[in-house]
Amino acid sequence: MTIQAFNIIESTLREGEQFAPAHFTPAQKIAIAEMLDEFGVEYLELTSPCASPQSEADLRTVAALPLRAKVLTHVRCHLDDARVAIDTGADGIDVLFGTSSAMRAFSHGKTVDQIIEAGTEVVRYIQSQGLEVRFSSEDSFRSEPRDLLRVYQAIDRLHPQRVGLADTVGIATPNQVFEMVSMVRKAVDCDIEFHAHNDTGCAIANAFAALEAGATHIDTTVLGIGERNGIVPLSGMIARLLSVNPELVANYRLEILPELDRMVADMVGIEIPFNAAITGDTAFHHKAGMHTNAVLNDPSTYEIFDPARFGRERTVMAGHRLTGRHAIASRASSLGLTLTDRELRALTSEVKRRADAGPLSNDELDELLRTGPPTPTLPRKGGGRFSPLGGNLEESNGHAD
Repeated sequence: MTIQAFNIIESTLREGEQFAPAHFTPAQKIAIAEMLDEFGVEYLELTSPCASPQSEADLRTVAALPLRAKVLTHVRCHLDDARVAIDTGADGIDVLFGTSSAMRAFSHGKTVDQIIEAGTEVVRYIQSQGLEVRFSSEDSFRSEPRDLLRVYQAIDRLHPQRVGLADTVGIATPNQVFEMVSMVRKAVDCDIEFHAHNDTGCAIANAFAALEAGATHIDTTVLGIGERNGIVPLSGMIARLLSVNPELVANYRLEILPELDRMVADMVGIEIPFNAAITGDTAFHHKAGMHTNAVLNDPSTYEIFDPARFGRERTVMAGHRLTGRHAIASRASSLGLTLTDRELRALTSEVKRRADAGPLSNDELDELLRTGPPTPTLPRKGGGRFSPLGGNLEESNGHAD
């Protein structure tokens, strides 16, 4: 199925709070909400107001902000939780119930019939209060498909906005996700939300597979922070979609992504991972000689994105032993230097020789380019030496200096 449209449910203020080092202050939550809204996400999901007094206060604060995004909160499928959530000013409530045999045995002890009964009661109550509602099965991919369909079809008859599938422990493969979402798509009329954990590194691939199979909403967090290894990173999901069809992300302010990732990384005390799509420090660095030569001729040979689209610049690295003549020539040109082919080859060889001991800093490289390599010398009969490239002869009692 071709992806036509989708919505981002940005859960940094809910799932992201479950990241081990995370502890957002009220001011930080406002900053995150406002920047995500500026970026253009359709939904913000916040921690349950039942989690703590401050969680409730923060939800009320964010729900009162003049945002374009809808504000959701995430609660247990329980009437008491729903009543508290409804009173906060949130636009919608996401309720969940574990459906796997492990969850039913060790978490809540409910049968499938009891899950349907409780879900029906809570969904109807939220709808009676005029709020958007989603019912999600926790640990969907360790649940029996026939149990999931019974639950989803019962809830779908109530006409909720969405049902949700959650790969709560990150166990699913893209093929499994595609098959399950396809199955649910045929069984319900409402929208489908997908929540993917990254325990096996498949979160982005799984989320993309869900969209291809007919899911309409994807949960993300900034940098993918969340419980354990986290969930789908916002920048990574945007990169995946942009590479397939730029129109899918045309409504988002992509140039904000680097600032957004940096802000949240600073808040939780981590570095942006080097391999983070789009925002990693090395995302647009080019090093090997063959790569740099092609990129200097046409960046699209080794870049699927123009870094300027994200407010970033590409870097052609030159001061290392893998460098090539074209990278050296480009660096020299940026310094206003014009080199002959002979000079360029000599400088490239000298950079490689020096860089075998370790990369040259930009200052070291620039100084070498400006001064040129040491003049090569050969022994000369009669003591002294001469330069094959010309230059002054030096006498030294027959010994090299």
